[in-house]
Amino acid sequence: MISNISFAQSDKKIWKDIQENISFLANDKLEGRRTGTKGEELAYTFIEQQFKKNKLTLANGFSSYIQPFEVNEGLMLGTNNQLRFENKTFELNTDYVPMPYTANGNIEIKNWSESALLLDVNTLITANKDNPHFDLEEALYQQVKTVSETQTIRLMVLYNSADSVLQYTFDKKNKKSALSVAVLYCNKMTATAIQNNTSETNILKCNIEVSANVRTGHNVVGMIDNNAPLTVIVGAHYDHLGYGEDHNSLYGGKEKMIHNGADDNASGTAALLSLSKLLHKSKYKAFNYLFVAFSGEELGLYGSKYFTEHCPVDLKNVNYMINMDMVGRLNDSTHGMTIGGYGTSPAWGKLIPVDDAYFKIKVDSAGSGPSDHTSFYRKDLPVLFFFTGTHSDYHKPSDDADKINIDGELKIIRYIESLIEKTTGIDKLTFSKTREAAAMGKSSFKVTLGIMPDYTFSGNGVLVEGVSDNRPAQKAGILAGDVIYQLGDHKVSDVQSYMQALNKFSKGESTVVKFLRNAISMEVNLTF
Repeated sequence: MISNISFAQSDKKIWKDIQENISFLANDKLEGRRTGTKGEELAYTFIEQQFKKNKLTLANGFSSYIQPFEVNEGLMLGTNNQLRFENKTFELNTDYVPMPYTANGNIEIKNWSESALLLDVNTLITANKDNPHFDLEEALYQQVKTVSETQTIRLMVLYNSADSVLQYTFDKKNKKSALSVAVLYCNKMTATAIQNNTSETNILKCNIEVSANVRTGHNVVGMIDNNAPLTVIVGAHYDHLGYGEDHNSLYGGKEKMIHNGADDNASGTAALLSLSKLLHKSKYKAFNYLFVAFSGEELGLYGSKYFTEHCPVDLKNVNYMINMDMVGRLNDSTHGMTIGGYGTSPAWGKLIPVDDAYFKIKVDSAGSGPSDHTSFYRKDLPVLFFFTGTHSDYHKPSDDADKINIDGELKIIRYIESLIEKTTGIDKLTFSKTREAAAMGKSSFKVTLGIMPDYTFSGNGVLVEGVSDNRPAQKAGILAGDVIYQLGDHKVSDVQSYMQALNKFSKGESTVVKFLRNAISMEVNLTF
C-alpha cells in the first residue's frame, strides 16, 4: 500500500518536522518527560503550541488544550521523618520505619510506661504458627487499632525479637485507615534502646510524616471538527521515565542518567503532530479527528484511561482509535512493522493487507496490550496499535534521537494517513472482542524472567531481544538472541504462551528453561 509513495517536497517538510519534534522532545533539558515534572510541562507546552500551529481547535466543551489528571501512587514517607534522643539519632529504613497507618506529627516521650507501648511481632507469629489463614499484617493492624481505641498512649513500637535487623519495608500501597496513635516498626536493638533509655532527662523525640503520593499528569487534546457524526481518535503517549525514579528502567548502571525516550515515545508523538497537520490540510472530511498526546502511560495508562472516562465526545460516536507507540526504529532491511488490534473489527482484515509491497507486516489480533489503545479497547472501540519493535535501548538512557529512522517513520505516517482515507468510504466500524495480550515491559505477574521479547518475531518460541541486569534470566546465563521454547513443563510458542507459562510460577521457585542458541538446543536452571 505504501510502495508508490516517494519523498516529494511535502514529504521533505514532514521529514524535517519529525526530526525537529523528536529532537526537542528527546532533549536532555526535558529530563526524560517523567509524568508530573517540569520536563513533562516543557513537553506538553511544546505539543500544545504545535497543535495550535497545525490549526487544531479546542475539543468540544474543553476550555484548554491541556487535560490534567491525578496519578495516585499510594503513600509516601516525608522528608522530615525523625527518631532521636538528645545524643543519638536513629536511621530511617535501617533502625525504624513508620507504619503506613500511623498518626502523623511531632511526639515527645518522657515516660515510656505511661506514653508508649512495645509489641513483639514474634509473639503473634508464634501463637499462629499452625493457623493456615493467619495474616500478620491484618493481625498487627487490628491489635494496634484496639490499643489505640482503649489505651491513652501516644506511641506504639513494633519489633520482632527473632530478627536482628529491620525486616519491614514501608508499604506504599497499604490502604488501611490511619489510626490516632503513632506506630513505628523498629529493629530489635532500636526497640530495646528507646524503651530502656526514655526518661525525663533523655526524651525520645519523634517526627512522623506519611502522606498521599499524588502527582498531576497532563494530556494534550486538539480537534479537527468537521461537523461529522463520527470521530476518529489518534493518540500517542509523550511521557517517559525521567531518571528512572519509578523503577521502570532497564538500565543497570549506578550513575543517575536521563532517559530521553526518543523512540519511546517521542517518535509516536512526532507522528501524531505530523498526522494532525496532514489531516487538517486533507480532503478527508467524513470524520472529526481528536488528537491526544497522553501522559502517564509509563505508570500504567493513567492518561488514556482518564481520557476515555472524560472524553469530549460521546464514545458511542467514536469510530475507532489509532495509537502509535515506538514507531521510530523501522529496520531498513526487513521493514518489519507490527499492527496490533487487528481483530478488534472485521473491517481491519479487509483494509490492511498483510502482504504489503513495502512493509513486512505482522498483525496481532489483541485489542489490549502494551500501550494506550488498551484503554479504548476496554470501552468496546476498534483500535489499531502501530509499533516497529523493541530494541536494546528500550527503557534505557541510550534511547536517543540520533537512532531514529526518520525515513521509516515518514513511511509509517503516510501508511496511517492512507489507511484513514480508506475508512472514509465505509460505514462505522463494527467492534469485536479479542484475546488478551501481555503488556510489553509491564506485568502483573508474580514473577518475571527479566527479558525483553521481540514482539515482531514470527518463529516458534520467544526471541530474547534484551536481558535486564541482575534479573533471573541474566543470572542463569540467557543472552539476547536466544529463542526460549519451554519453561519447565510449559511449551512456549509465542509471547502469549510465554506469559501464560510465567503465570504458573511463584517467586522463589526454580525451573528449567529450554532455548535455542545459534540453532543449538540448550537448557539452564533458573530461580525466579
